[in-house]
Amino acid sequence: MQIPLRTRSSVEHYIARREWVTASLEHCPLHPSGGCGFARHGTYRRATPFGTRIARWYCPLGHKTFSLLPDFLAARLPGLLDSIDSAVACASSMRSIEAAADALRSDDVSLPAAARWLRRRLRAVQAILRALNSLSGTVGARQSERSDVCGSLFELRRTLSHHSLSKLPAPLRFLPSCLDAGRHSSAVQQESGHDSSHDRIYGGSDKSEGAECDIQLPIPTHSGHLRRRPRSFACGKTTVP
Repeated sequence: MQIPLRTRSSVEHYIARREWVTASLEHCPLHPSGGCGFARHGTYRRATPFGTRIARWYCPLGHKTFSLLPDFLAARLPGLLDSIDSAVACASSMRSIEAAADALRSDDVSLPAAARWLRRRLRAVQAILRALNSLSGTVGARQSERSDVCGSLFELRRTLSHHSLSKLPAPLRFLPSCLDAGRHSSAVQQESGHDSSHDRIYGGSDKSEGAECDIQLPIPTHSGHLRRRPRSFACGKTTVP
């Protein structure tokens, strides 16, 4: 279970000062009166930003771990909340999702993979805005009108209470996994398998169900059109192979 770590430090200061060492939880969230053997349970590493570690505790009686996630980090997605805001802003300013994904992902991934990466973040922000609309009378509802402002997710994380955050989807949410499975099982498991009634990744209708397979038709194997042209690390421009 993730719990917000209220910090005014930037990610650079958090890493430089090793703030996960001094982070603390006063009592077990499951057993406030104690007696459960609640204790520190080391740290774990976040893939990005490099060098980031998260403090963790364990409740033997409840068989559950608890981690303190700094305000600037995304929940259930790698990286910073600000980077998600930047990705959404880039997508809104480009001519297509593919163009934005190609500009955002400079690493060696295929264009379809980069587009899926971006769509996951766009869907996450759209889900947050829908949830914020239901939180009438909160700071979050007022902030939802400023969704195009860079850093808005970070501001929401710092502004909203733990109770309000528990009602929001990733990357803002801090919902216990046991509740998360019951409330959001259909929404969380959309990266693989059938899309059910939710919007499909590529937006088209699937008419392949029940269709017969013609084994005599050759299956095209050329995938060069799916690959991005290589870039020169010196200037960042595409090069001709």
